[in-house]
Amino acid sequence: MTERTRHLLDWLRDAHAMERQAEHLLSVQLSRLEHYPDLCTGIERHLARTRDQQRLLESTLQRFGTEPSALKDAGGRLMAFAQALGVRLAHDEVLKGAVGSYAFAHMEIAAYTALIAAAGSSNDVETQRACEDILVQEMAMADWLLAQLPALTQAFLERDETPGVTARR
Repeated sequence: MTERTRHLLDWLRDAHAMERQAEHLLSVQLSRLEHYPDLCTGIERHLARTRDQQRLLESTLQRFGTEPSALKDAGGRLMAFAQALGVRLAHDEVLKGAVGSYAFAHMEIAAYTALIAAAGSSNDVETQRACEDILVQEMAMADWLLAQLPALTQAFLERDETPGVTARR
């Protein structure tokens, strides 16, 4: 195995841990949303894609005779727990969650862009295509979230100004 392939496999394990982190973050965010049905629908859709992405990364690793890193996956879940807890404590939880999801999507975009380059450099067309497919999904989610932010902000502000109405989630 070449050094490039070793790096590629290590980064694929990182990506799997990142998707596990995303799954946890999205699941917690979805479980807490009460008053924002459009956001719920988008998060549900992306949560399903995130699980599919994990399976795709697992099958890619299996093709090389290896598997995800339990330690990296656990670290990702631990970071997701801490992130979710921080958002949960905010009075504007729904906005903090959406902004955090947007930022996280851009981290994923950067990671998959690097993976595509690494797979190409290793002449691994199958991994490159898998990462390109995931990249398209992450870019679509980031674009969707950005498009939702103005209306979500407005809905939050209106709910927040209405006596007896909960705005935070």
